[in-house]
Amino acid sequence: MGFMGPERIPLFPLNVVLLPGAILPLHIFEPRYRQMVRHCVDEKCEFGVLLALPKGIVRVGCSAQVTKVVKSYNDGRMDIITVGRSPFRITQLMNAEAYANEQLLEGHVDFLDDCELRTDARTQNELMRLYEVCHTLIFEDYPRNIEGEAAEYLSFVVASTLPLDLLWKQQILELRSEADRQQRLVGYLREWAPHLQKEERARTRAGGSAIN
Repeated sequence: MGFMGPERIPLFPLNVVLLPGAILPLHIFEPRYRQMVRHCVDEKCEFGVLLALPKGIVRVGCSAQVTKVVKSYNDGRMDIITVGRSPFRITQLMNAEAYANEQLLEGHVDFLDDCELRTDARTQNELMRLYEVCHTLIFEDYPRNIEGEAAEYLSFVVASTLPLDLLWKQQILELRSEADRQQRLVGYLREWAPHLQKEERARTRAGGSAIN
């Protein structure tokens, strides 16, 4: 990454939290975003995805790179695949008034590096265990093996694969050390797993006595 000073990038507020390494398919239909995507494809540059909340947008987002234009429609709409790249913090919002008038929102951003790469083996093993439990309960399928993933990205893989609450995901994105992210996720999943198990038991009971 190593950018000097703030960069100016186009911003795309959405009802999602994009995490580094996560795949995000998008259907682009508004003229301002069609133009933005075409520019990003031509110039091989990235745009910023930010969680949009009722009271406004958050200040920490993640840059997205367009990896594929799956389909271009005659009317200019597009289906694209993007991947999350680098977390950033907005230092200054540009043209917020223009945004209200259907124009593109831009911002000066600082890209954020992790300040610490060390992780704790006990926390990591506990996270893997909880991830497997939650994944199996939600998707009725064992997660693909992620032991081989870059260790510093384990938290992002877990948080983008499970359908976590958006504000939980946002907190994971904002933490600047993998050890903190893993610890936070262990806390969330410890709380979540029993609820999922209770739902699973209720489903099984209901299924057992259903009469068609």
